Amino acid sequence: MMHWRKGGHGGVCIAAIIDGLLPPNPAHVLSGGRGVEALILAILDGHHALYKVGARLEERGMLPLLQPGLECTALHDYRLGQILDALFAANLNRVFGAVALRALEVYAIPTPWLHQDTTTITLYGAYEEARRTDGQAPQVPAGPVPPCPAYGHSKDGHDDLKQVLLSLGVSSDGGLPLRLGVRDGNTSDSTETPVAIEECLALGLDGVRGIVADSKAYCKRTLGLCLEKRVGLITLVPRTCAVRQELEAWGPQQGTLPLLLEKPGRTRQESPRRWHGQSVVRRVEVEYSDGRVALEALRFVVVHSNQLAQQAALTYVKAQTHEAERVAEHIRRVEARRFACAADAETALADYEGRGQGRRGRRPQPWRYHALHYRVEACQQPKKRARRGRPPKAEQPQEEVYYRLGVESAALERAKDEQG
Repeated sequence: MMHWRKGGHGGVCIAAIIDGLLPPNPAHVLSGGRGVEALILAILDGHHALYKVGARLEERGMLPLLQPGLECTALHDYRLGQILDALFAANLNRVFGAVALRALEVYAIPTPWLHQDTTTITLYGAYEEARRTDGQAPQVPAGPVPPCPAYGHSKDGHDDLKQVLLSLGVSSDGGLPLRLGVRDGNTSDSTETPVAIEECLALGLDGVRGIVADSKAYCKRTLGLCLEKRVGLITLVPRTCAVRQELEAWGPQQGTLPLLLEKPGRTRQESPRRWHGQSVVRRVEVEYSDGRVALEALRFVVVHSNQLAQQAALTYVKAQTHEAERVAEHIRRVEARRFACAADAETALADYEGRGQGRRGRRPQPWRYHALHYRVEACQQPKKRARRGRPPKAEQPQEEVYYRLGVESAALERAKDEQG
């Protein structure tokens, strides 16, 4: 964590760096650097509106720490808003990069690997859309273009709110933030990751060997960019990729993989944690900057973790138990349906098995932890009489045929060598 110093050479003076990028106006009591410090102190103390910053810091006795003789009235929302506008006009990446590079210089933090990730920031209130409803093109402001709040996949579950995408790159040692990007709310992670990698490399840091990111970083364009820039990429290949499915099937066929790492258990009762794995080379599609798609040989590491296998087994049993309740309710609803003819029952059977057309043209998703088998059954029941009253003794009872679906459920057992 960076130290906030008023001066000296023993730490990173954030206020001085920001004041160098935003020259103070003599008419302002509060400089841009001191205003940023005040905002950060208020954020660390909790969520507060701009007009509450001065009063909150005065209650905590923090005003003398910012500036001698500073009064609460100098931290009004209009002045803090001016500082935020000035920061944006100066380019947030430029400000952020200056602070980060100064911290790297002071603390001598190595940066062989940079970690990249994204998150979403939800917004409350009314925000302008990316396109105007009157058919006219929106006015593009001069200077940096602000991100457009929009609806998208929210990572904190607030799909009903507009959002912006926050992209952050940090150092592997100490997690020092080095690069910041704020994108439109509906920006995809697969398109943001190549842009983030280029911005990380544009910092000009010495000794950068590669990027570490989650599975969203695995795409053709990211792979092509890493080959062009000659940097490594450490990521988890998504389950939907064919190369991962092929390697997951290949791994158990090799018997025991070589031991890569072993650590003692976290408790005395826990068995040692072991990671077995092997490096393999596979040819996959990559996309270069000119749009060309080619097959290139890339190195993948197939790793099996006994601890992860135990966790996966427990998670599988728990999820299967929860799904069993939904399966039982599904079977009750299916077997309660009645069909007038066998053709209607066969159509319903095809829908349940996923062979029919689902909602909005999508195929229904099968059960993940259970296998359900449907069959058409012909049943008989007494036919309802057309007239009311007691039937004559000579009248023979009549029966009618109806059709229903019978369901058999079986829990799916997952092979042990597929876990971990």
